[in-house]
Amino acid sequence: MIVLEDISKVYRMGDEIINALRSISMTIDVNEYVALMGPSGSGKSTLMNILGCLDSPTSGTYVLNGIDVSIMSDGELAEVRNKQIGFVFQTFNLLPRLSALENVALPLVYAGLNNTTRQKMAMEALGKVGLTDRVSHKPNELSGGQRQRVAIARALVNNPAIILADEPTGNLDTKTSVEIMGIFEKLHDAGNTIIVVTHEPDIADHAHRIIKLRDGYVEDNYVNSKIVKVDDPDHHYKVKGI
Repeated sequence: MIVLEDISKVYRMGDEIINALRSISMTIDVNEYVALMGPSGSGKSTLMNILGCLDSPTSGTYVLNGIDVSIMSDGELAEVRNKQIGFVFQTFNLLPRLSALENVALPLVYAGLNNTTRQKMAMEALGKVGLTDRVSHKPNELSGGQRQRVAIARALVNNPAIILADEPTGNLDTKTSVEIMGIFEKLHDAGNTIIVVTHEPDIADHAHRIIKLRDGYVEDNYVNSKIVKVDDPDHHYKVKGI
């Protein structure tokens, strides 16, 4: 599904040159559950922005579902984002004046679907996260966990190729974080491809593969031995500890 080849990203701040990513190469297959980890300044946020088509690399190639998106214009990238990628953010990014149902249906407005279809698809997405009893509630009438469920439903509503979650439990307590990660597990089991960006090891442990970045490089890339059997011959990534 995703192929990155020698992806680099360079920022210029006055006379200073910052190499945020340095020749990153990796693949992510359909229905993988991957965690991107790294400390502040490691490049994980820059990589997330490129994977999510929010930014373009300075050099290298990014192929998403057979399409080279690294050479696309901003308008073309926006279309790819709306059709191929569902975003879940730490701060939820819900519109306060809209109900849960209206927030979830918003990407379908941009897709040009009629109101009846939007309502039906939004209800189905809210059903997947267990919130059909909160469709008319606005964000300030929901708990933090419920707001994140709405955000996940919004990410799901247009059946994207990838769900990209940026620190999805960063504003939640431990109990609610476990519940939210349980939803991601169910979505993965249903066939969705999930990429979670996090600095928290306990959140990354829910993923089936962990990619660690440091100083713009891939420092480590391994199958999570807590989930995947060590003797599985189909996995070509190293298992941690082996």
